[in-house]
Order: sequence, then structure tokens, then C-alpha cells
Amino acid sequence: MPILKRLGLAVLAAALLVVVALSAFAVYLAISFHTAVASIGGTVHIAGLIAPVQITRDERDIPHIAAKNEHDLFLAQGYAEGSDRLFQMDLTRHAVYGRLAEWFGARALAADERSRIIDVRGIVARQLASLSLQRRSQVQAFSDGVNAAVRTQPLPFEYRLLMISPEPWRPQDSLAVGFATVLVLSDSYRDVLERDATYAPNARHLAPADIGPLSYNALYPLSDPKYDAPTADLGGRSGSNAWAAGALHSQAGHALLANDPHLGPSIPGIWYLVDLRAPGYHAAGASLAGTPGVILGHNDAIAWGATNGSVAALSVFCGLRPRPQNAVQERFDVRFARSSSHVYFREKRGFYVINNINKSRDETCLVDWSAFTNPTSPLETFDSLDRGTSIEDALRTLSRYAGPTQNFVLAQRDGRVAYQLAGWIPNDPAWARYAHREGYRNYSTLPFRVLPHIAPSRSAVVWTANNKMYENGYPYRLSATFEPPYRAFRIRTLLRARRKYDITYFSQMQADVYSAADLEFAKWMIATATRSPAFLRKGEQQVIRALSGWNGRYDPASTAATIAHDMRVNETVSPMSGHDSIASTLQELRLNGGNLGANRNYHLLNGAFECWDIALNKCVRRLPWRDAGAVPIFHPLHGLGITWLDGPTLPGDGDKFTIHVQRIAFTQSFRAVWDVGNWDSGGIMIPCGESGEPGSAHYQDLTPDWKAQRLVALPYSRAAVRQHRVAVLTLEP
Repeated sequence: MPILKRLGLAVLAAALLVVVALSAFAVYLAISFHTAVASIGGTVHIAGLIAPVQITRDERDIPHIAAKNEHDLFLAQGYAEGSDRLFQMDLTRHAVYGRLAEWFGARALAADERSRIIDVRGIVARQLASLSLQRRSQVQAFSDGVNAAVRTQPLPFEYRLLMISPEPWRPQDSLAVGFATVLVLSDSYRDVLERDATYAPNARHLAPADIGPLSYNALYPLSDPKYDAPTADLGGRSGSNAWAAGALHSQAGHALLANDPHLGPSIPGIWYLVDLRAPGYHAAGASLAGTPGVILGHNDAIAWGATNGSVAALSVFCGLRPRPQNAVQERFDVRFARSSSHVYFREKRGFYVINNINKSRDETCLVDWSAFTNPTSPLETFDSLDRGTSIEDALRTLSRYAGPTQNFVLAQRDGRVAYQLAGWIPNDPAWARYAHREGYRNYSTLPFRVLPHIAPSRSAVVWTANNKMYENGYPYRLSATFEPPYRAFRIRTLLRARRKYDITYFSQMQADVYSAADLEFAKWMIATATRSPAFLRKGEQQVIRALSGWNGRYDPASTAATIAHDMRVNETVSPMSGHDSIASTLQELRLNGGNLGANRNYHLLNGAFECWDIALNKCVRRLPWRDAGAVPIFHPLHGLGITWLDGPTLPGDGDKFTIHVQRIAFTQSFRAVWDVGNWDSGGIMIPCGESGEPGSAHYQDLTPDWKAQRLVALPYSRAAVRQHRVAVLTLEP
């Protein structure tokens, strides 16, 4: 047989083998997609248990765990979360540790290198060592439960798809998963260096002309005369809403508390709903997947919610040089490639970064962040809240809180409510506006007693939406800039619209889609067009007519809402490149007493309308907001082209300045309303489902209720849990 013919047959045979192998793998994945689902009924024997534990699942697949001691309770919680969310937990662990390249290859190496600047592995190791014996036992039991789930439950589908396997779960891994929220919620050193570049004239970096038409204080003002709250940087960041009313304002005579944290949409979501019961311990609500206990929720006596404090959490000192003995070489294992290494500099005062923002040469900076220099796990605080018997207990707990600075809203079954800002805040005169260049200084933290708060009262009504939380005359600035005032202002308006509230009203408030920011700008555009009607072309007149009838609501059926939104993001309106157009224009209007001058008004208006007139379908979409503002929810593997694991698409319903926050960058991650003391009432919802397993019936079964804004109760009493019981899994020693 000729050599070429034999070679051709060999290539054909090899190709057939590849096809057969790929076909077999596809069949394997198709079968495992539906079989890789955890069991929620029957009996499983678990080494290390002291006594039997029951995990009762309700209609939404939420586990209600009843144990005879706390060790078994947290082991069973680890088992339930490891059964439902193992891949999510493991992926978060790899991301926080800077180990994604081990799974995804060289494409993830740059992200890993950035992640390890902060040395999360070292931080959580020190956090674990500082935990009390009780809390160390708690995370150890939780870890044992996760590993028991790995041994006894099917391997999640994503592992089979990626052809990888999980490593054992360790106690410090739960602290690392919790630290992921610290990274998301804290003002980072990168934020400080970005502001430092703007603050440059005072820091001798740039000439004033390099800033543009707006000064630093215009870009990052502390308060706004109209709303007594900040209006800078209206691009928006992750935030949250929380409010509460004392019993004197409740129709049922109980305190009421509402909370909806805002985070990036994902499937599975960050929160895992759970109900935990053991002698002397009973708490329910939302846990972070991969961590023990309840983070936000309630126990028998109190309920608590939180929003991001948006305050300064670190100090940056530029011009310092690290010493050679502070060098640490980190190794990175890379799938399908050779391993690599990177050198970092760390010391007791903090860690070093390179500042190359708007500079002719790189600058070395030391970051002094309490999460690094004094690592204390927030687990201590939330476990104490889970056990609290009064608001006073909670406040004593919050006085020791060391997590990302939060606004806490508290309510007790005696009808009192309270507000408290908590966390470690350095008394640094920079307040994260700029980096220091006069050498290092150790700034003390502000005493808990001076942080903004409202004392417990049955008559109090409190609210927080990442806004400025103090009045004029307060001696500390706290932040470079707070979030825009619009959500807080709307919450206050709706609370003042009634004298007494109920669960339904609080839930309706969470669904509110009115945007004062967009309506204000739309009215200004209409007024400007009215003064210059001769300049308007036919398409522009249609836009003005559509806006004229708009009520400021981002309702799904509203086309005017789409136009208003597109006005905001249309960069041709922006007087400053890189900033939100409505933000910059409103800011300039206010700074100049509401006047930009006739020529300036026409220039802004015509610039926007030219875009609309030339590319109408692109710049102003003729779509209802349900389509134009739709928010897809992606699985973490979506970026690899694996789209069939994605979650639902939420129809446009609200935007970033509405109470019902919903956009691609961040959205309501859960909605909860607690009727304090009547715990089987009220409720909590998440956008997709309790299970993180794509083949599960509970992967996205909660989406219809989420879209419809229905609040579903979380069974809490024994009778309610029995009534809603669907399956029971018994863990036996």
C-alpha cells in the first residue's frame, strides 16, 4: 500500500476516534446534566455527627435544618450548601485566592495576579487564628459538612464539563468566600488613586487645565442643597436599600423591616436561603453560599438588614519604597501551560501597589487597610447577631464589627427600631479623596460612639440607601462621595406618604420604579426645546412629545422610559468625557444656578438630537422598557461560550436610580420584608432558585414570583415548616 494512502487512512482513523470520543463525552454530559442533582430525601450516614439531623425542604427547596446541638447544625448547613452550591463556592474560592488559571488557563492569569496583591490567603489564615474557639468549631463543622456532601452527593455538572474535580473544603475557605463580599463592597485603593488623579492640583500632579470644566469638588461633592445629599458620580455603584418603622407606625402593631441588597446578577445568586434551629439557636434568612450561619435576616427576637456604608476604609501613601526583605514570590499554576511567578511587597503596615494613573512614570504606594493589617472575620459579628436577644445586644455586637462598613437597620419584637453605621473607619483627613505623599502615618479609627446612629424607639422610622447619613455640622466627612440621593429621597417620600404601614406597602415600595433623576433631566430637555422650537427637526419633535407625557417611571411598557434612559447614556450630551451625561449636565446646571447660557443649552440639546436624527434606531430605541432594559442573568461559564447554563432574562422594570434597582451591572439580589415577631408573615425572595445545579427543578423556579414582585413567606415556626414540608433528608451518625 502506498505510503500516502496509508497515511491518509491513519489520519481518517484518528479523526474517527476523535469524533467517537467527542460523541461519547457529549452523551456523558447529557446524561450527567440531569443526574448530577443532589438528593433531598432519604437517609445518609455522615461520620462526625453526634446525633441525627433533619433537613426539611419546603416548596422552594429552602432547607429548614433542625439539630440537637450546634456542632451538628452547622455540619448539616455545610452539607446542604455543599449539595446545592458546591461549584459556585469552589469558583468563588479560586477567584478570591487568585487561582482561576488552574481551571481556565492563561486567559485567567492576569486576573489572578491582580487578586493576589491583597494576599487573601494570608488574611483569612490570620482571621481563622483570631476566631474564638466557638467560631472555629463552627467553621470546622461547616467544612466537614461540605466535604461530606462531596463524598455522598453527585459531582456537580460543571466539574464534569470542565473535566476537573474539587479539592477538600477547609475552614479558612469559608472565610475566603465571605471575604469576596468585602472586596466587592469596600472602597478600593484603585478608587482612591483614580480620585487622586482628579485631586491632582492640590497634590501637585496635574495642572488645573487637565481636569476639564469641573473642579474636583464639583465631581465629588459631599452634599447637594436640594436633597441635602450627594449628587456626584451618578454612574452608580453597588448599593442597597433598607428601612424600618417602629410599632407605632405599623397597622399590625409590630415593627416592620425591609431590605434589598444590590449586587451583580448571577445564577446561582450569591445568597442561599436557610432556616437553622438547635437548642438555644434559631435564625433564618440569607446566608452567603459557602459560609455558616445567617448573614441578613432574623432570629426569635430581632431582625436586621444592611446597606453598604460607602465610606473611606483605607489610606494610601505614595512615594514610599518597599524594602527587599518584604518581597514575596507567588507561584501561579496555569492549566495547559507552564507555571509562572510574580513578586509582591507586603509588610505589617499594608501592601504595595503601583500607581500608573495619569502619570508620566509609575509610583509605588503603600495601602493601609484594616482588613489587611488587623484581619478580623465578620463571621464573629453575624454569628452574634444570629444569637442576639435585643437591639442593645446587636449594638454591642456592631461596636466590634470589622467587616466592610455597613449601615445596619435593626428591629425588635417589642416594636422598637434603630439605625447604626458600623465598621472600622480611619480618621484620615483625606477621606479616600487622595493619596498621601508626606510619609506614612497611622491614623486611628473613629470610636463607635461617634458614628451616625438613631437610637431605638417604637416611634422611629429609619432608612438608608448608601446616601450621606449625617446632617451638616457632623465633624467627620467619612467619604470622598456618597451615592446619589435619589433612592433615599424616594424612600423618604413614600414613607412620609402614610402614617402607618403594613407588609404589602413595604413590598410595594421595593417594587417602585420612579426615577427623580431622569424625570428632572427630561423636564430640562423639554424646557430647552420649548425655548428653541425652530431648531427642532421632525424626529426631534417626536422625541420631545414622547418625553412630555412621561411620568418618570421605568415601567416595563413605557417607551418614554427608554428614551429617557438613552438620553442619560448618550455621550454626545456629556460635557465631560467618561462621565454619565445626565450626571455631568445636572451637576453643571446646579453649580451655575441652573443656567448654562442659551448657546450652551442649544449645543447640548442639538448634540443629542443630531445623534437621534441621524441614527434614530440606535440612539433612541423605539422599544418598551421591558425590552430595552432587559437584564440577562449569566452563569459564570458564559464567558467561555457555555450559554445553556444561563439563567432567565428579567424584563426591564426599574433602573439604577429607582428603588427597584435593576440593571446589568447590579440589581436587587434579594427582597425581604420582616413583620417583626410574626415571623411566618412577611418573607424573602431571590431572583432565580435555591439550587445551583442546572439539572435541578429549583435552578430558576423562583423567577416567576420575582418578576411578579410577589413576596413569599419563609416558614419559621415548627407548624409552618411542617405545613410546607416537601421532602426530608435525615443525616445519621
